[in-house]
Amino acid sequence: MTTPASITPSIIETLYEDALLLADEARASFDLDDSYGSGGEEDSVARVAMSCEALRTTTRMMHAIAWLLNQKAFFAGEISEFQLRQHGRLPPAQPQPAQEELALLPPYISDLVDRSIQFYSRVERLDRAWRQRFESQPAAVRRLRERLGYAFGR
Repeated sequence: MTTPASITPSIIETLYEDALLLADEARASFDLDDSYGSGGEEDSVARVAMSCEALRTTTRMMHAIAWLLNQKAFFAGEISEFQLRQHGRLPPAQPQPAQEELALLPPYISDLVDRSIQFYSRVERLDRAWRQRFESQPAAVRRLRERLGYAFGR
């Protein structure tokens, strides 16, 4: 099994730029206009679905951007590793959209929602890999202490 690549400033910077572009696209795409026509019941349901997905998608992207900004601050030396571990957690993902609600939305919106979910999943994988490094550390520290105790205990 190969070890995961470590997070580097260039990876964070690239993801940050991608996140800003996707967030800007989401903002522009979710600007509601009068494209839903007559205002009947089906149009109202579609507007509610659009509002729900707009909120989920923008929240998802803002959480990812906040996580990336914390990583950038760490690499710039503005916060310590301890501060990053304490306050740089990625919040849990937003709920998956209901397929019947997505069906009410234009295809470009459904695609945008899907891309934002995929982006967040990428960031989640990085966060999880970074945090696992610390969860496995106590075992390594314990083994080192055991070896030192054995070496000096003779």
